Amino acid sequence: MYDFDRETDRRGTWSVQWDGIADRFGVSDLLPFTISDMDFASPPEVLTALRDRVDHGVFGYTDWRLGDFREAIRHWYADRFDTAIDPDSLVYAPSVLSQLSQLLQMWTAPGDGVVVHTPTYDGFRKAVTGLGRELRGVPLGDLEALERELARPDSTMLLLCSPHNPTGRVWTEEELSAFAALAERHGAAVVSDEIHADLTTEGHRHVPWTRIAEPGRGHRWALVTSGTKAFNFPALSGSYGLIGDPDERTAFIRRMETGEGLASPAVLSLTAHIAAYRQGAAWLDELRGYVAGTMESVRRRLADGLPGVRWEPPQAGYLAWIDLRPLGIEETRLQEELITVEKVAIMPGGVYGTPGFVRLNVGCPRAKAERGVDALVRAAARLRTT
Repeated sequence: MYDFDRETDRRGTWSVQWDGIADRFGVSDLLPFTISDMDFASPPEVLTALRDRVDHGVFGYTDWRLGDFREAIRHWYADRFDTAIDPDSLVYAPSVLSQLSQLLQMWTAPGDGVVVHTPTYDGFRKAVTGLGRELRGVPLGDLEALERELARPDSTMLLLCSPHNPTGRVWTEEELSAFAALAERHGAAVVSDEIHADLTTEGHRHVPWTRIAEPGRGHRWALVTSGTKAFNFPALSGSYGLIGDPDERTAFIRRMETGEGLASPAVLSLTAHIAAYRQGAAWLDELRGYVAGTMESVRRRLADGLPGVRWEPPQAGYLAWIDLRPLGIEETRLQEELITVEKVAIMPGGVYGTPGFVRLNVGCPRAKAERGVDALVRAAARLRTT
């Protein structure tokens, strides 16, 4: 029904992935597989809603609490996650990271430790360290290490990525419950970034933090997310969250509206979210199937070209997190080969605190993704030492 094989030229559109490639990789003539947005057009239903809103022609101040925005979110959670949410618990912000910034300032102090899983989304590192907090990483799956870090007296927040970026791990309800128990035991607030939640693969179920957390006063937790990732409209900005404690929720909204001066959201973001959550389910399901097919193609190409690399598709998302450590390749040499010889831009694992991996964005037409993984295979095969 939807054509995900169609290629759209994004050059000259101020795209970070395409036009900003030289800022990170030093040269501009590379085929990019980098920042986490997709090369697909947003759903036709979203585009139609945006055109209708533009045709109205008046773009005055808006209020996210009016109209269908909150009800569309409530509908989406009930339909997709079998989860009831209270629309009155919602908050709004320009982005997930802007929500995180506010919550860090509300719930932690300079010098405090913020516990994350490693590898770690680089946006977390920038937000946490930029505000003078200490990022404390623990390996995925190591519950004992997680408790050790949370038990430190100045570890005041557990920052989750659920599903996890860059690995695509989908946390089980049992795992999330264990995280909640540890945070409660050691008095740490919890912020769960769930922007990849809509992109789980078949056989994996995302569990929203609202199903895990204790509601009401005295429980410092927040779920922060957005429809921009799954439906590919991050440039429209806009995110929303759920905060458990009503007093903390009120404080958050006050900070956004007064301290940050962000009382009026972007109306096109509201429009896109409503259309996506009301009419975009069919597009999203087809997209997920298409990405799964692309991931399988990536798996085959890696298995054929680099037998020493054992890689399986992620449980969520369109980011292939590939462990090249068995090949014994030094990361800077691989990056040089990819850039100078293969002319592709692929994110090195060191960006996420784990050298030896790469993060390959395959949220694109399959032909492009296959060009990227084939370039990676050729470069790695030339350099491997084991």
